[in-house]
Amino acid sequence: QVELVESGGGLGQVGGLLRPSCAASGRHFSYNNMGWFRQAPGKEREFVAGISWNGSNTKYADSVKGRFTISRDNGENTVYLQMNSLKPEDTAVYYCKLENGPYAYWGQGTQVTVSS
Repeated sequence: QVELVESGGGLGQVGGLLRPSCAASGRHFSYNNMGWFRQAPGKEREFVAGISWNGSNTKYADSVKGRFTISRDNGENTVYLQMNSLKPEDTAVYYCKLENGPYAYWGQGTQVTVSS
């Protein structure tokens, strides 16, 4: 069983930064790709960033490329999303996802609100 718990969201200002994190329980974390997704009110959940099991490969949505950085610490079973140069359109609930073969596990989400 895998449990994902996000934290570190909150209120940020335009141009500011936030760094949500996602802590995973279970023994599969180090061997699985991870990702961050977000869902704004009235919109579908969308991909934000992904990272391979060993951190060697990352990918980003065009909307966050150059501003957000995904990273992971397998020793701490944690994945991070460094969010810089925040924009109002970054306001959403941010979810982390763990991919284990055909299975996917999601956290409960952390709210990020960007105010001008």
